[in-house]
Amino acid sequence: MSPADILDVARDGILTVILVSAPLMVVGLVVGVIVSLIQALTQIQEQTLVFVPKILAIFATMIIALPFMGDMMNGVTARIMAKVVSGG
Repeated sequence: MSPADILDVARDGILTVILVSAPLMVVGLVVGVIVSLIQALTQIQEQTLVFVPKILAIFATMIIALPFMGDMMNGVTARIMAKVVSGG
């Protein structure tokens, strides 16, 4: 494998990590903002209140996005293995 191939694999891996984690991060951010707005409106200042809805929302999103995440990871693994087997 040449250095250019190694950089391609690294770039592909970083892009895959970003794409696989993006749905979970976006849902966590949105739920956190919504719960924070509700806390501000009701003047409930409990710091731990945000964790349960966030965990449930991220878990539900993970179940829904699991096929997409698996396909992305399978694709990057297949591309890496093809480069390793072909020698470049």
